[in-house]
Amino acid sequence: MPIPSLFTPITVPDADTWTHYLETPKEYPTDKPLFVDCDSGRSYSLNDVKRLALEFGKGLSHVLNWKKGHVMGLFTPNNIDVPVVNFAVHWAGGVASPANPTYTPEELANQLQDSGAKALITQKPFLEVARKAAALAGLPVDRILLLGDGRDETGVHRHWTDITARGASVQPQKAAIDPKKDLAYLVYSSGTTGLPKGVMLTHYNLVAQAMQMRRDERGLSYDVDSQLGVLPFFHIYGLMVVLGTSVSTGAKCVVMSKFDIEKACRLIQDHRLTFMYVPPPIVLALGKHPVVSKYDLSSLRWINSAAAPLSRELAVAVWDRLKVGVKQGYGLSETSPAVMVQLSEEWWKFQGSVGRLFPGMEAKIVDEDGKELGRNEAGELLLKGPNVFSGYWNKPELNKETFTEDGWYRTGDIFYCCPQGQFYITDRKKELIKYKGFQVPPAELESKLHGREDIADVCVIGVWDKVQHTEIPRAYVVLKPGVAETEARAKDIIEWLNAKVAPPKKLRGGVRFIKEVPKSQAGKILRRVLKEQAKKEDEAETPKAKL
Repeated sequence: MPIPSLFTPITVPDADTWTHYLETPKEYPTDKPLFVDCDSGRSYSLNDVKRLALEFGKGLSHVLNWKKGHVMGLFTPNNIDVPVVNFAVHWAGGVASPANPTYTPEELANQLQDSGAKALITQKPFLEVARKAAALAGLPVDRILLLGDGRDETGVHRHWTDITARGASVQPQKAAIDPKKDLAYLVYSSGTTGLPKGVMLTHYNLVAQAMQMRRDERGLSYDVDSQLGVLPFFHIYGLMVVLGTSVSTGAKCVVMSKFDIEKACRLIQDHRLTFMYVPPPIVLALGKHPVVSKYDLSSLRWINSAAAPLSRELAVAVWDRLKVGVKQGYGLSETSPAVMVQLSEEWWKFQGSVGRLFPGMEAKIVDEDGKELGRNEAGELLLKGPNVFSGYWNKPELNKETFTEDGWYRTGDIFYCCPQGQFYITDRKKELIKYKGFQVPPAELESKLHGREDIADVCVIGVWDKVQHTEIPRAYVVLKPGVAETEARAKDIIEWLNAKVAPPKKLRGGVRFIKEVPKSQAGKILRRVLKEQAKKEDEAETPKAKL
């Protein structure tokens, strides 16, 4: 029997994101500061967000001839303009497709091309990369727009605030949305076979997630609680769990464009922030970094860690130091993103778990033959629920592999469920490397490394970095005959690849030379063999600086 959620079922309204978030009556003053820039102090209330998004949404239709289904690429670090832009795109019937701002021009171009983006919005410091990517993708230069505080003095790239329908003879109207069919976001999730693939999230998926999260938001009060907005807004985790929580509850969100531990501590102290959603490396910093002791973080009530597994030791270290509980959650881009989460009072009782299923979800744990397993038996986690995505963009064959014939989504993650309904993740069936929560596909790095004339074969795996508390990529390289295995060669390979990829994909785990990549009789790389070898190597070595 499938494992049901233990919480009260939810009713998902037949509404798009604009209607659900901006038209539904709120229990907090909609003129209070909601999103605050941590550097400038610039802020938006919910009224501001709605007014500005409406102006820009009309401007998209009037100036850019925006049509239902058009895709807007977002290439930007965190900024309080991001929720305005996303809501505007949704009002106009468009699809927002955020991209990692550390992407190279080639990586960004791949996403623009695959998504069929009709425009790209970025910030002034990122224009050079954006222009190169647009050229590669065939996107006209005047379709690159700006957000944030910077302006383009040449006048080529318009700021979103300049794109309105003021003076239009006929004012554009809100697009008619079918919540269950029309996409709100097209987010890109790395696969084990190479380039990232587009995850199609409908308005219904996101409204369902907002309703599911009400359980976790139940103790938040707009006049008491506030959060640190440090999770990336180019990831669905930051978009839904951080921005969505603030809009739903009225809890102020102080937005950081980039994480810095001392700055984060100062913001928590000065703004009396009460909660935060973070990946494990930030939990590590709070538990062990010496600068934390300089600040008063007593306002914090709880921390939610997700995007990668969190060890018991890190949760306990934060409790011992700050007396703040760190609860865990689990999710994927494909599930909008949250699937399960601990309640704030459960972190100590069920250490190591990622909580119980959100309302409206069902789960199955199956063996390799698809047979359902019982409690405390580990197998692949399969999911059903209103927040589960509708499939991958333009990849019908992959969709067949991803869903069972009766509609269950295969997560590729190995779980077991205890008799109390708490879920525990034990391994990943997928081969993705998780660097500080960012997905790194080994096949993509291997493909690039195979392009070097001195490399005969290569395998990339994730190895555990105890200092940073995250996986990091390491390449096991077979050199061509006659090429010497030297430290200089290893360093050259590392520097060569690092210059071609975004920061999360850099070979921080280094290069190891081997005589042969272990493979099955069918030719499949046996990564687990090298993972075991890596463990033995790392246990025998003293910690060293990562390149």
